[in-house]
Formats: sequence, C-alpha cells, structure tokens
Amino acid sequence: MTLKEMKVKVLGLIEELNDNNENLTDDPDISNKINSVINQVQLELSRIKKIPAKMEYTVKDNKVMPMSSSMFQIFKIIGTSFQVIGKDIIFPDDFVGKVTIYYYKYPETITNETGDDYEFELDDDVLEIMPYGVAGDLLKSDPSVDYSVYSNRYEQMLQRIDNRNSVGMVYIDNLKNVESIW
Repeated sequence: MTLKEMKVKVLGLIEELNDNNENLTDDPDISNKINSVINQVQLELSRIKKIPAKMEYTVKDNKVMPMSSSMFQIFKIIGTSFQVIGKDIIFPDDFVGKVTIYYYKYPETITNETGDDYEFELDDDVLEIMPYGVAGDLLKSDPSVDYSVYSNRYEQMLQRIDNRNSVGMVYIDNLKNVESIW
C-alpha cells in the first residue's frame, strides 16, 4: 500500500476526501498533519507487528557494533555468540569473520516531504487497522467531531492483531525407521 492509498482510506473514512484537491482534502489542518500522524501510527504498529530484516556484517578489529537507528530489536545472529548491551552488539574478542544479523526494524520515517508513492513495509493486516488510528488522532483536536468512534475501533482491532511473523511447521519425508513416542 502506498502513502496516497492510506491517505485516501483515512480521508474517506472521516468524510474529508476531495479527489479534485492536490492534497486530497479541503481542510488545511488535516492536510498539514496527516503525514506526521500516519508516521506516528505506523511506528506504533511496527512495534506490535514487527518488520523482520537481516544484514551481513564483518567483524574485524572492533568487537563492538553500534545498532543502527533503524534496528528495533535483535533476535538472532548466526556466526558467533554475542551480547547486546544498550544499543551495542558485542562480539567475542577472539572472533573475526562474517555474521548474519536477523533483527526487527523501524519503518522509514514519513515526513511532509515524503512522496505519495512511499510503500509501507507493514503487513496488510495492520495496514487495514491503521486508518482508524490515524483518523482518531487527526480528529482529537476538533471539538465538533466525536473522534472516539475511530479511536475505540482502532483499540478493538489492535487487540486482535496476531503478532507472530510465522508459524513453525515440520515436514518429515521418510518415517520408515521412526518409533512412535505415543
């Protein structure tokens, strides 16, 4: 889903959509803050339904690798043992070589300069929840609108998110010499 598609969903939900306007809405307050609010909600959702990533890293003389600002949480490093202390990954003193780091990352920040062709990295299930969170936050400061309808719906939907990235499965091809444990 693109940023423009998200804006269309949000603005349609709150009945502020104007396809003929370059900003998709006639309301300047909404237009000025929609990117910022979308960014806040996507950041919240990325901590619930995490975005997996991996990188290769070569450990040389320096045994301390600072975590990049996009790294949210390290979950596995293949190649050697490690420790995470604060925002640093510490490798053993006697290790030199390549490691593969699996981690969860923060999404790219959305600013007012972000193009409408920006592609979200979040899974579809949370992208369908996002418009309600954005709508509620956009309308909080508008005394003439009951934003709680959107905020309450968002909170209900958050409770139903399945935050697993995968469900493990084992397939055994040949069972000829396997004894049952039951």
